[in-house]
Amino acid sequence: VRPSWRRSEGAAFVGLAFAAMTVSIMQTMVVPILGAISSHLGTSLADTSWVLTATLVSAAVLTPIFGRLGDQRGKRRMLVACLSLVTVGSLVAALAPSLGVLVVGRALQGAGTGVFPLALSLLRDRVPARQLTTRMAFISTTLMTGGGIGLVLTGAVVQGGRGYQAVFWLAAALSLLALLGVALLVSESLVTRSGRIDWLGAVLFSALLTLLLLALAQGATWGWTSTATLACVGGAAVCAVAWVIAERQVPEPLIDLAMFLHRPVLLVNVAALLLGLAMYCQFIGVATLVQLPGYGFGATIERAAVQFLLPSALTAAVVAPLGGVLVNRIGANRTLGLGALGGVAAFGGLAIWHHEPLEVVVATVAGGCAVALTFASMPALIVAAVPLAQTGIANGLNAISRSVGASVASAVVAAVLTAAQPRPGGLPGERAFTAIFLLAATVCAVAAVAAAQARPRRA
Repeated sequence: VRPSWRRSEGAAFVGLAFAAMTVSIMQTMVVPILGAISSHLGTSLADTSWVLTATLVSAAVLTPIFGRLGDQRGKRRMLVACLSLVTVGSLVAALAPSLGVLVVGRALQGAGTGVFPLALSLLRDRVPARQLTTRMAFISTTLMTGGGIGLVLTGAVVQGGRGYQAVFWLAAALSLLALLGVALLVSESLVTRSGRIDWLGAVLFSALLTLLLLALAQGATWGWTSTATLACVGGAAVCAVAWVIAERQVPEPLIDLAMFLHRPVLLVNVAALLLGLAMYCQFIGVATLVQLPGYGFGATIERAAVQFLLPSALTAAVVAPLGGVLVNRIGANRTLGLGALGGVAAFGGLAIWHHEPLEVVVATVAGGCAVALTFASMPALIVAAVPLAQTGIANGLNAISRSVGASVASAVVAAVLTAAQPRPGGLPGERAFTAIFLLAATVCAVAAVAAAQARPRRA
């Protein structure tokens, strides 16, 4: 007989948190080794970028489906399925003899993003109200803390002289531990929703996200006005219209349009997209800046990760429970707004002061704290705005919004650095990084405005 959630509540939370942290680590751990993959497999960097694109696309496609299946078929069951795909994908990537096989492995790893809505839904179903906000805040914030830790782990493996395959073996070990933790520690939720899966809506929504993310991820390589990029954008628009029409015709749509357009849910997802963009502007901008000679610090990959990115990730992990406390004290939308305004100050300061290592570390820690507060508040806003049976799909949409923001950040940063007046040696000018950090501050300001309007209305 499986123990009740109440008896193993603490252990179950640890299992869910470790699973969320593991899939967050995998989202960024491949970034520092793209050059090594390209050299080893004899492929161009443009082709190798599909290692990143495949994960983003599969995450966008599978996350809402896993969220809905969790609501209908069982959240723990879908968690096990997600983590099984991640483990298999990590093994495939570690053993991949070619780029095509490696891309398949990374696509399977992308299924891990489905862990977030499923874990948050399990918490809502089982955890007492007095602990729910704090624990959801921690799970949500692992998206940021895990991203920073992933860069650090990869830096340590690469600096140790091991091949890039060691990174994927590490990913396989972590995902297997997460799978065992969920299987042994987490009991199934008793809250389910009967019904059939809207497969037409799933296909159209997946096609919409796939085409949109392809345009964002490959636009710099294909050319922003190229036929391929414009075809992806146009196709995404057509799929969006077809998806809306289809969802209005079925009794049980994959995504309830009324829920999707419900003002608090819509505004929180807009804020998630903007803050995901700001977070990755900091990740990519700082990691690139500190490795440059001259106005940078000529840091190695390991130093860039440990000295400049790890403090932010660790501080965010500490701040996450504080975010839950603030949500209970002042409200989720105010906590979201406070964090967004903190991001304005932190990223604006980074745009001005980035000439000394200490300045960069202080600014990134402040930015990490600010984004952690925003991520900590989002699940509470979602939970307050949707019925219990729609928690999985609603949190899945929120996770997708952050991923789209990360994709936009990657495209924007690449475009800014490419367009910047190059210094001798083909390096971008310092003003390019100032523009990147100012962009992060600006989108945080817009997110603060969205937060002010995102308070759910209660009967």
